[in-house]
Amino acid sequence: MSIEVQNISKSYGTQKALDQVSFSIKKGEIVGFLGPNGAGKSTLMKILTTFITADSGTAAVNGFDLNEAPLKVQQSVGYLPEHNPLYLDLYVREYLAFNADVYKVAKSRIEEVIVLTGLTPESHKKIGQLSKGYRQRVGLATALLHNPDVLILDEPTTGLDPNQLVEIRNVIKNVGKDKTVFLSTHIMQEVEAICDRVIIIDNGKIVTDKKLDKLVTEEKEQIIEVEFDKVVEAALLANLPNIKSYKNSNGNHWLLTFTTEVDMRPMLFDFANEQGLKTLQISLKNKNLEQIFREKTKY
Repeated sequence: MSIEVQNISKSYGTQKALDQVSFSIKKGEIVGFLGPNGAGKSTLMKILTTFITADSGTAAVNGFDLNEAPLKVQQSVGYLPEHNPLYLDLYVREYLAFNADVYKVAKSRIEEVIVLTGLTPESHKKIGQLSKGYRQRVGLATALLHNPDVLILDEPTTGLDPNQLVEIRNVIKNVGKDKTVFLSTHIMQEVEAICDRVIIIDNGKIVTDKKLDKLVTEEKEQIIEVEFDKVVEAALLANLPNIKSYKNSNGNHWLLTFTTEVDMRPMLFDFANEQGLKTLQISLKNKNLEQIFREKTKY
C-alpha cells in the first residue's frame, strides 16, 4: 500500500479533529479527500507528511512508519500545502535549485519538472511576478523534484480562475499516471474529472470511501423529471411503485424520486397510457457528486 492509516486520532484541546480514521490507498490511485471546512482534511495531510503527529493510531507511507522513519516518509512524499509557501524574491529556477540542494537531487531534474508542470514560458521570472496559477505550478514542481512515489496535495486549485484550474488539473492528471495522488479540494468537478476514488470526512470521521463510479451508480435513488400533457392528481403518483417523493415543479412538470436502481421511465410511460396521458418530456436526473456530498455531510 502507498498509504495506510489505522485508527488515527488527533485533538486540539477539547476539539477532536480526527476520530479513529482508517483507510488505505493502493499504488497508482488518484484519491479525492472531501469534507466541509474543519472536517479534518488538512490535519490528516499534515500528519501523513510528518509536519504534526497524531495523538493515537498508526500510519505508513510507502511502507515507512510515520513515527519510526519520518525522514524516509519525507523523502518519498511530494507535498503541496494549502498555503503554498514560496520565496517571492527568488527566480523560478533559483527557487527550484535551492530545493534541489535540500533534496540532494541532480540539477538536471530542474528542467524536467519545469517542462512537466508547464512552467517553461514563465521560468525566467521571479516568483513574485507570477500569476496564482503559475505559482501553483512552482509548488507542484517543487513537490515533484525528488520524483516521489506519493503526492499529497492540499487544495491545489484554490483561488484559480477557470482557465488556470483546467491547466493545473491537467498537470495533476499527467503526473498522476505513474504516482499515487491524495488530494483535498472543495471543487466537486475537480474530483469527478481526475479522481478514481472518493473519501469523504465529516466531523473527523470517514463517512464514505468508494470508487467514484460506484459512489454514483450505487445510490439506490433515482430522480425522474417528467411533463404530462394534462393535470395529474398527486394521489395517483403517490401509488406508483417504489415512489419516495413527488413534487410539482411547474404546471404539469413533476419531479419524482424512486427508491430503486431499476429504470422507472418505462413504468411511467405505461402509467401515462393507462391514465390517458401523454408524456411530453421525461429525463433521468442522476445524482452528482455534489448532491452526494451534501447528503453525506448533512450540509
